[in-house]
Amino acid sequence: MIKDGEVGHDIRRARDLLQDAIESLSEGFALYDDDRRLVMCNESYRRMNRAVSDILEPGLDWEILMRETARRGVYADAIGREEAWIAERLENGVEYIQDYELSHTDGTTYLVSVHPTKLGGFVVTRTDITEKKQAEALERDGDLLVRQVLEASPAAVVMARVGSGEIIYRSPAAMELFGKVKNDNEYYVDPADRADYITTLLADGRVDEFKLTLINAEGKRFPAAVYGRLAEYKGEDVAVATTVDLTKQTEAEALIRQVLEACPVPVQMTNAETGALLFRSPQTTALFGAVENAKTYYADDEERETYLKELRSKGAVVNRRARLRNAKGEAFWGAVSSNLIEFRGEDVIVSNTRDLTEELALQEELASQREMLFQNEKMSALGELLAGVAHELNNPLSIVVGHSLMLREESGDPETLRRIEKIGSAAERCAKIVKTFLAMARQQPTRMERVDIASIVATAVDVAGFGGQHDGIEIVSSIDESGPDVLADADQLTQVIINLVINAGQSISESGVGDRIEVSTGFDAAEGAFKIVVADNGPGIPEAIRARIFEPFFTTKKVGDGTGIGLAFCHRIIHSHKGRIWLDQSHDRGSRFCIALPVAESVAKSDAEFSEGVDAVSALSVLVVDDEEDVAAFIGEVLAKDGFTVEIANSGAQAISRLETGDYDVLLSDLNMPDVDGRGLLDALQKDFPDMVPRTGFVTGDTMGKASQALLQDSQRPYLEKPVVPDDLRRLIHGILSNLEDVKG
Repeated sequence: MIKDGEVGHDIRRARDLLQDAIESLSEGFALYDDDRRLVMCNESYRRMNRAVSDILEPGLDWEILMRETARRGVYADAIGREEAWIAERLENGVEYIQDYELSHTDGTTYLVSVHPTKLGGFVVTRTDITEKKQAEALERDGDLLVRQVLEASPAAVVMARVGSGEIIYRSPAAMELFGKVKNDNEYYVDPADRADYITTLLADGRVDEFKLTLINAEGKRFPAAVYGRLAEYKGEDVAVATTVDLTKQTEAEALIRQVLEACPVPVQMTNAETGALLFRSPQTTALFGAVENAKTYYADDEERETYLKELRSKGAVVNRRARLRNAKGEAFWGAVSSNLIEFRGEDVIVSNTRDLTEELALQEELASQREMLFQNEKMSALGELLAGVAHELNNPLSIVVGHSLMLREESGDPETLRRIEKIGSAAERCAKIVKTFLAMARQQPTRMERVDIASIVATAVDVAGFGGQHDGIEIVSSIDESGPDVLADADQLTQVIINLVINAGQSISESGVGDRIEVSTGFDAAEGAFKIVVADNGPGIPEAIRARIFEPFFTTKKVGDGTGIGLAFCHRIIHSHKGRIWLDQSHDRGSRFCIALPVAESVAKSDAEFSEGVDAVSALSVLVVDDEEDVAAFIGEVLAKDGFTVEIANSGAQAISRLETGDYDVLLSDLNMPDVDGRGLLDALQKDFPDMVPRTGFVTGDTMGKASQALLQDSQRPYLEKPVVPDDLRRLIHGILSNLEDVKG
């Protein structure tokens, strides 16, 4: 006896087997009951109805399904007439349908069948025939496309019987080219050409670029290329040919040849394997000569093989440098750009060659200029370093130099004076070295003032001699100390003379010719100019380059030699002084540079006048501001000795405090101080004590720092560079007071 549980189990198992069976179908399957409600469906059915798959659940009413598909725009024929479409479905009911093609709006097409069941329900099956429909459409479109392409193609296509030449089909382009002839034999100027063409076609089944002369519709001959294929049409062999009119191509080739021959760059076509020249422009012939093989272009025979290997691997090279030989057989550097192409079944190189001689010369010149800029940057960096060093050295040097000069004035003992002279000379030499090397590194605008040329030349010779005295070169100077002063920038003139002396020394050392440099000065009354001459007995300057020695960046030295200033810079400096510099062409041994500078319009005051000026301003008050106590004390001692009333402030803040309670005739201040520096003090004067601004001068050991240079440039106040010399200090004070008198007057 079968129990109820066992029956239920069998039913569930049968249902599961049925569900598994319909899920294995590739077709969509759905079962509806006699109430037209969905009993079950497989995943394929859901996928084919993905627009409404969210409602495909057992119990779904068929009418609701129809309404949703219409509302969601599933079927193309329902769009815009949804209610009418639904009414038609409901009116017809569910009836037997076999293989009905149903198209969805998403482009898919399904073959749908509906089969009623014995229990009053129905089964719906769907088969996806989208790809089949697409293939059929493509086939139809393909046949139509072929005819449309042939009819619209600009190619002249002709299909003719191989034996007789009778034309079976011709495209409109062929009709236009050849006219309404019935046999392709009428195309040929020479019947033998067709025989050769057909023979090749039958042997190989194809013909490519068969060049010959044909006759067009107007009866005129024209150059042509025929491309043919052997085909079968309705059981017989036919020739399908495309004819290309080469008239324009021939004209274009002639034009291209004309352009290439007129091309301003060397262009050539070369057989890659043999090197034989297939074409060369006149520029190529001008560069390499009338040679027949490109292998002769190369200075090194192996170079072409290396180049060819690279070209084969890459297919092209751009600006590849190589050592070549020109038409005269001279070697030169060239840049080759080329492409490897196939021409008439062979590898051919199409290339152009640039002569790099001038370009490399320009690059060398630019490299020289970059080196010059690099040297200038090094000089600037050196200046930054020396600025800090000088600031530290100048303060103690001021004390040593100043006190030695004061002791020299005060002492009467000969032995003591002798020792003081040694101390003073050594200290002054240290100060001179610091100042002159700072002058070499200084980068600032020209500062014109009355200067003693004799002193400048002596200092420059002294500094230049530091490097040359060990090279066996004698530097001799003949300086006229009685000449008038010159209005100039002392630092820049020092650079010029140092450069000329060092240039002469390097020329002698490198050539091994000569051993003497002479520097002389003198006043030329006839010309009204002070002259400086730097001459040597070295190798001299070759006549071929004498005209260029003052050109910017022109040099005959090796990279790294010299000061990095250059004769062009010397020329610019002298020109800015309204002077002249030239090479004496008459000097027969070595080189001789001459400088002529205009003298100042009036002579400086005599020592007597200066002394009178100092006495006239004595008993005036001076405020000295310097964070170096010894330097401030020394300055105060010098001024107090001359009769000034001196007060000392060791910071900018102290100076401002003193100014709030006292009045001063002159204020002398350092620039670099820890709290309120020179800039801060000047700003305070301009704001709170404007009457003290014209009474202010600066005493500093840092004239190279950017901040210091900016302050001195902006304020236009007089300044004295450390180490301090008593007479220079007196002149600074006298200058400030004299300017005040001029303003009052």
